[in-house]
Amino acid sequence: MSHVKKLVLLGSTGSVGSSTVKVAKHLPEEVEIIALAGGSRAEELAQQAIDLKVKHVCIYDKTKVPLLRSMLPSDVTIYVGEQGLIELAILEEADMVLVAIVGTAGLKPTLAAIEQKKTLAIASKEIFVMAGELVMQQAREHQVTILPVDSEHNAIFQCLADGRPEPEISRLILTASGGPFRKLPATNFKHITVQDALAHPTWKMGQKISIDSATLFNKGLEMIEARWLFDIPMPKIDVIVHPQSIIHSMVEYVDGSVLSQMNSTDMCFPIQYAITWPRRVSGGLMPIDFSQLQKLEFEAPRFDDFPALNIAIQAGTAGGTAPAVMNAANEVAVNAFLSNKIDFPSIWETVEQTLATCSAQDASSVEALIAADEDARRIAKEIIIK
Repeated sequence: MSHVKKLVLLGSTGSVGSSTVKVAKHLPEEVEIIALAGGSRAEELAQQAIDLKVKHVCIYDKTKVPLLRSMLPSDVTIYVGEQGLIELAILEEADMVLVAIVGTAGLKPTLAAIEQKKTLAIASKEIFVMAGELVMQQAREHQVTILPVDSEHNAIFQCLADGRPEPEISRLILTASGGPFRKLPATNFKHITVQDALAHPTWKMGQKISIDSATLFNKGLEMIEARWLFDIPMPKIDVIVHPQSIIHSMVEYVDGSVLSQMNSTDMCFPIQYAITWPRRVSGGLMPIDFSQLQKLEFEAPRFDDFPALNIAIQAGTAGGTAPAVMNAANEVAVNAFLSNKIDFPSIWETVEQTLATCSAQDASSVEALIAADEDARRIAKEIIIK
């Protein structure tokens, strides 16, 4: 019988977190969730903890501690804020930490887990965008395995399973659904509402990632994430629009061969593979019925109409703190759009102006990255107010 992995789940109340709980319930012989962390949804977090009989629970929003305490048994320890996330990430009994926190709040817990030599499964692409160089350097130094949970990077990870060296790789090809505005003329972008942007055609996701998918910043972030995860230079990372979202990514080799990874649009697939790696197990997930697939379409992205890809390529190529600045400015702009403070095209414009204002600095320390992040947020907010 295989060893049951003891898993710490950071970001349990989000879409990836909820899917992870689902996977864990289907695979009790493979994984046991021993700790949960959520942002501000105290009721959902408490219910998860009760269902899973978890004894360690963290809530990021300290104002929700009294409510959470009132709903949990007295023998459950409650942790709070960033320090609470770090304490969960280094729990002695944990084998694996799955980071599914939206934004950059997962960076310090990730680095803490690496120092304690915990296997990491990461769904928070912002961690790699903000600090990919630092995170991977630390992982190599501490001989820690990092498993990607994003469907695109998990697919590439599977296609690279035989360990082919970088010179044999021609391109990593990330697939994109194209979002809800794939066919919408750019002249209509100013009239896009929040509700329009949240209506993703193939995936059910949280608000931030749904807006990022609509702007294609999601794919830009993923390009930078792939650059660090797989130690591949930016010019070797490409994007193709694939509306059906059946092929999750591809690896093209120098001989012209292409390997792709396919499964239905269910995040439980990459989550399960990350948890059970290097083994594959049956978890009750439905395979593709190829007889029902009418077509698989591909088309080039509209780079001019969706500037996020070029912005990401420029930031990823510049390196240093530029990706962190891009990510921070995008988070601020997305929040402003969700609050109806700016229109849809202003998301790109805010990020571009912030990058033009902030010069790229060295990114070899957490302090430098956090300073760049804070500076970018301040500048982006000033741009939005103007």
